[in-house]
Amino acid sequence: MAARGPGPDAPADRRPAMSVAVLHVAQPADGGVARYVVAACLDQMARGWRVSVACPDGGRLADDLARAGVPRLRWPAVRSPGPESVPEALRLRALVDRARPDVVHLHASKAGLAGRLRPSRRVPILFQPHGWSWLAVDGALRAASLAWERVAARWTDLLLCVGQGEVEQGRAGGVRGRYAVVQNGVDLDRFRPAGPGARAAARERLGRPGSDPLAVCIGRLTRQKGQDVLLAAWPAVRARCPQAELALVGAGDLDATLRAARTPGVTFAGPADDVRDWLAAADVVVLPSRWEGLSLTVLEALATGRSVVVSDIPGLAEAVGSAVGARVAPGDPSALAAAVTRRLLDPALAGAEGAVAARHAARFDQRLTFDRLAGRTAAVAGAPMGGTR
Repeated sequence: MAARGPGPDAPADRRPAMSVAVLHVAQPADGGVARYVVAACLDQMARGWRVSVACPDGGRLADDLARAGVPRLRWPAVRSPGPESVPEALRLRALVDRARPDVVHLHASKAGLAGRLRPSRRVPILFQPHGWSWLAVDGALRAASLAWERVAARWTDLLLCVGQGEVEQGRAGGVRGRYAVVQNGVDLDRFRPAGPGARAAARERLGRPGSDPLAVCIGRLTRQKGQDVLLAAWPAVRARCPQAELALVGAGDLDATLRAARTPGVTFAGPADDVRDWLAAADVVVLPSRWEGLSLTVLEALATGRSVVVSDIPGLAEAVGSAVGARVAPGDPSALAAAVTRRLLDPALAGAEGAVAARHAARFDQRLTFDRLAGRTAAVAGAPMGGTR
């Protein structure tokens, strides 16, 4: 990705005046976090910064970093907290000492745990939750996760959130510290509006020719992404729109459970390295998530010019207004079915919303995202004792 430098009239937080050494740390090997890390590294390397990534072997992240020529430090780590968390933190501390970065940028909850459990006092820490850890769990584990985030904020120079909703969730949870928002962005060179011709061509490539109404849901098959709610809604969609088809694009720990439901009209497409054809093929894109940071998938759907139906939650609501689709109560199959069905039965409505969506996506240009990220990172690097330390 070619970086676009900020102009002379850009705000100070988008006009970094120094080269910065950044160590990004991430445990998720796939999904939106992995894609974000790679894109951020490419942008920062284009600025002349010294960038490296600590992450586990295997998965898309390690492969994409290798292909992009981004230096990688091997950091064995598992997704969930447990007995390995302290050894993981110690290994990460050793990597930080070896790499000698100006800033450690921790992505998502596991890196946030390891990087702040045994932090290096000499290096400022930027923590980007990509969705707060306590939202993924219940009961005692939820309370413990929230308590940890409150404590760990003391060793965090900047809490960097991908949307305003994420900031509000953090503050409501009692996580005190210095916050900044750098909204997620979409690569508008890769994700372009797809008209009827592009839709037909994408369907041919996917082996789904024809004009039957098609809803597409892209994401890991997990409780977070809410595909179980969508499957519960689908019989009601088919009752009113018998030719409707649903494609679930992704894999995850609920794969077998969701397949076992054998819901008519549903295709399990598996994971896709490039989702552009699925977005282009869709009449409507559905994101029934229970929680999000700021979904990259919804931004990509908007940029492709697709009507979207999403859960009314932070991380989706701030990107989706009534002119580009519908927001429904999370976990409500009836409301979800009604909103999806309306758009599948009314192509003119879906098309009009998609046209507005494509224009709306310009607000989330990835180049602006990484200009702002560079400014925030440079500011943290220039104040090693800043934030809440």
